[in-house]
Amino acid sequence: MCGRYASFREDQALADEFAIATVADDVRLLGPSWNVAPTDGVRMVVERADKETGEITRQLRVARWGLVPSWAKDISVGNRMINARVESLEEKSAFARPFAVRRALLPADGYYEWKKPAPGSPAKAKKQPYYLHPADGDLVALAGLYEFWKDPTKDDDDPARWVVSATVITRPASEELAHIHDRQPLMLRADAWSAWLDPAVGADGARELLESPGPDIVATPVSTAVNTVANNGPSLVDEISPDDGSA
Repeated sequence: MCGRYASFREDQALADEFAIATVADDVRLLGPSWNVAPTDGVRMVVERADKETGEITRQLRVARWGLVPSWAKDISVGNRMINARVESLEEKSAFARPFAVRRALLPADGYYEWKKPAPGSPAKAKKQPYYLHPADGDLVALAGLYEFWKDPTKDDDDPARWVVSATVITRPASEELAHIHDRQPLMLRADAWSAWLDPAVGADGARELLESPGPDIVATPVSTAVNTVANNGPSLVDEISPDDGSA
């Protein structure tokens, strides 16, 4: 699964990288994060109609991490939908419709996974966190889906009545990374971004894009400080000795 990631690039850098036409006002309120967690607001790249012109434009917007299906009675449903398995995207009612028409890219600098202690380790041994990121320091684009949910507890004229939420698609881990965790987020290379975001590309075309190889990823052991969601800062991605995970 993908349950924590880092996204600390400046908004303008993301706008340049993804050829963004519009940056939503609330994006600038997020700030950088080295410890993005479920239910947090996250930055996502989408292609939607401009409110004023009706033209389809590429936009950088904010979504709540954890997809809330349109039919959900309560927002807490999204807490269980931070990830969507690529193998069953079209079988799950929560994901099938977004997969066809509401696809997103979630910009990230890297993500975290926790490796279980080796067999025979002391009973008190903890999982070792790793920061997985491109070797060249480039960013990654996590393949995602997004959805709109209307909060039934709010009035129709309340601007907060609509919640935008997103999920990260995952796939079986590559052979190189499977020793850390058996799943990994599905990351798309730049040559697939336009087609993935295009609302005119249906589920069949989108499915083909998910079969493309992702970027080369390296794993860096990091401090167990990342285990606590309240901890945030550049030191979380600093490499440590795996034997010193409590740093």
